[in-house]
Amino acid sequence: MPPIPTTEKTTTQKIDDVFDKNKLDDLSDSLSKRHCLNRCNMGLNYLFHVVQAAGILTTTVAAGYDERFLIWVGVGLNLLASLINVYEKTNSEIMKRLLKDIQAIKNGTYLDEGEVVDPLSNNNNNNKATTSTPDNTV
Repeated sequence: MPPIPTTEKTTTQKIDDVFDKNKLDDLSDSLSKRHCLNRCNMGLNYLFHVVQAAGILTTTVAAGYDERFLIWVGVGLNLLASLINVYEKTNSEIMKRLLKDIQAIKNGTYLDEGEVVDPLSNNNNNNKATTSTPDNTV
């Protein structure tokens, strides 16, 4: 007697469906984050140049008129511009990692790079178990 065909999915099919859904969710999240970071970086780039130009102009004019307070305002504006630049560079690095994830999903070599930390660990390294892409970027 042949086996009765069932419409229920096998365990393996269910597991594959879960992994496929996870990959699609990760792809959607990565694309959304990249888009958001790209828009943010455009604003940060313009803001950096405006604040830096204002700092240079303020410092130059204040030095010409021997206004010590305004010199420090200009220096402060330049420091603010440097911080904005740091945020922009950090966002760029995150975007590069997201692009690698997107490419790995497309190539079928994607592994979730989530970091799992065991809170009960007594080790100095906190027993971090990391799964990553073959180039070990985290």
